[in-house]
Amino acid sequence: MTATKIFPNIISQHPTADIPIDGVTSHLVQAGQQQFVFMQFDKDCEIPEHSHEAQWGVVLDGTMELTIAGQKRILTKGDSYFIDKNVRHSAKIKAGYTDLTLFNQADRYKIRK
Repeated sequence: MTATKIFPNIISQHPTADIPIDGVTSHLVQAGQQQFVFMQFDKDCEIPEHSHEAQWGVVLDGTMELTIAGQKRILTKGDSYFIDKNVRHSAKIKAGYTDLTLFNQADRYKIRK
């Protein structure tokens, strides 16, 4: 299933973000100094530990194991999370996971060409 089938046209009309993860489809909405990214994962994946500017997200569907500063949480539909600036985090994402993430960074992702 692709994100264009999951998300209505009001979202899927936005450009795809250049996210270097196999099996992710995304739509990037630039909002001043922040970015909203709608993401759909078609494969299980692991995101290695990293850090960046603050991030907030809400799970629209599926399951993700999120580790923030060494503390693990299992997130499912309706859950939200917040990761403060420069806090180390990683994730194990299951196929079918869909979310909306706000990055407090205007250039977190570029538009895929």
